[in-house]
Amino acid sequence: MFAICIEASHQRGMGHFYRALNLIAYLDVQQQSFVVLINDHAKSKAMLEKKNIPFEVVALGDFSSAWEVRLVEQYGITVWINDRLDTNILHARWIKQSGAKLVTFDDRGGGASLVDMQIAGLAFDDAEPLQGVKILRGVNYLILNPEIERFKRLRMSVEHIVVTMGGSDTYGVTIKVVEILKKIGKAATIIIGPGFEHLESLQAVMTPAFLIKTEVPSLIEEFQHYDLVITAGGITPFEAAASGLPCIIIASESFEVLIGLFLQQMGAAQYAGHFSDIDEEVFSQSFNIEIMSRAGMSQLTTRGVENIYHELALL
Repeated sequence: MFAICIEASHQRGMGHFYRALNLIAYLDVQQQSFVVLINDHAKSKAMLEKKNIPFEVVALGDFSSAWEVRLVEQYGITVWINDRLDTNILHARWIKQSGAKLVTFDDRGGGASLVDMQIAGLAFDDAEPLQGVKILRGVNYLILNPEIERFKRLRMSVEHIVVTMGGSDTYGVTIKVVEILKKIGKAATIIIGPGFEHLESLQAVMTPAFLIKTEVPSLIEEFQHYDLVITAGGITPFEAAASGLPCIIIASESFEVLIGLFLQQMGAAQYAGHFSDIDEEVFSQSFNIEIMSRAGMSQLTTRGVENIYHELALL
């Protein structure tokens, strides 16, 4: 029995939530039982209910009541998976005390020292020390949407641009991007996620050259209609690149800087800086779209979830 513990909020974003959905889909195919443990986030709860995914709302900031131990006993949890970025040491101790194995994703928290396995698909600084009994590092352990295999295609030139800055776009970077595109006379489709809270500000800068889309059922399926995506530095640019869609990446968080530089070095993207200091000249550059498209498709795989599942089975 797997527990998948995630945090979703306007501040934290929804990248962890969407990654968990892809993992859940794979566990379901493998007929593995699981329960999702999540904070009280209305949009995420509604999506879980719509997909009939079993979940329980938990107090992620409670480190004293041993709710973790209660849930391990209640559900018979054998493997607890945290996808929350920073695992607290007290939280990790409760899980280890319960007897469950503890697995985390891209974890820089104090609790990482106690984990049985850390999956660091987004760790690109080889000199960075990561904690855990077993470390799985690199893009072969990225969980990417399996729909990519259905919709990947080679791009040859830029005719249609799409902008998507994540499920919540915490800092309203979408508005900055629209303003830049307006300056250089380019049109785009703007996709906003369920946690987006800047709609009024976005509408204030819109012109007929821009189209807003909300509640897109499948981002990967939507991507097939575009030749260039402007996005943040989470999982989305990897999914776009794997499908053959070149990227301009703007880092919303400091850790996303390395993601932008990594995908630029791979040849599948162009990094345009942190959102606090965007390099606007990038948006006017001419890119060899065919080379960028081939680079992403040839170097990224959708088999990361299979690789992770194999390692989970060995715990």
